[in-house]
Amino acid sequence: MGGLAKTIPARIAPPHGLGARTGTGSDATLGVLAATALIMSAPITEALPEVNPAEVSEAIVFPPGDLNSDEPPVETELHLRQILLLIQCLERYWSDRQDFYAFGNLTVYYSPRQRKSEDFLEKHSEPLLQAKSKEAVQSIFGPDFFVVKGAERKPRKSWVVWEEDGRYPNLIVELLSDSTAATDRGLKKQLYQDTFRTPDYFLFDPHTLEFQGFHLVDGTYQDLQPNQQGWLWSEQLQLFLGIDDQQLRFFTPEGQLVLSPEEVAAEVDAERQRSQKLAAKLRELGVDPEEIA
Repeated sequence: MGGLAKTIPARIAPPHGLGARTGTGSDATLGVLAATALIMSAPITEALPEVNPAEVSEAIVFPPGDLNSDEPPVETELHLRQILLLIQCLERYWSDRQDFYAFGNLTVYYSPRQRKSEDFLEKHSEPLLQAKSKEAVQSIFGPDFFVVKGAERKPRKSWVVWEEDGRYPNLIVELLSDSTAATDRGLKKQLYQDTFRTPDYFLFDPHTLEFQGFHLVDGTYQDLQPNQQGWLWSEQLQLFLGIDDQQLRFFTPEGQLVLSPEEVAAEVDAERQRSQKLAAKLRELGVDPEEIA
């Protein structure tokens, strides 16, 4: 194989199972990780020397996958309630499925250098330099809500791409705030488009109710067009997302609201009370409800 001169997309997930994994690493190992992350995290436009895949496989040592999430607290109570609502609604709607993972405000580790140094961001994400805050640096890796399809449904400390067969989120929702809106519309959108290649990306402001969605078409995010109700279609979930009672909710293709577990329990309780009232009325009229049943 000759030198490589074309642009290589910046996707940082290493092939599953590539190289050994250890809990510690020598300075030499860290040097290899740093060089590897730099190569994989930015487009390459200069010719590269010929590389022996076998030598690369032996040299790269990935950090352990048991990494804790490193996200700052959510902005407001509305943000927290919104995240929990999306998680609970989708988990209930897909209660018979075990092939997805849905959670929020959880770090997505896609580069071995993420935990090693914040310099990784400062060197490769120039738009973020305007913020310079630790919270902004941390939050770039943690979507407010995301869904990964084809994954085992189990609790996790974080989402580690190289431990998940290279899977990135299929859908991401970012909740806008004064401190994150610019990053969500700019740097994060670019990251999710060019590196994560997440097909569906949505923005929602719990305070102003601003709502926007994008779908990845030929590697570029295109605006989603709302239906008559103002809802946006998620191809990945096969559900609509739209605003109901000042919250972002899921709707079925038939237009039915996807209920939360609490709402389902409330409906069951209301139906039980209606049945009890009807039975009492029938008894007042001298009719045995059991005979009608």
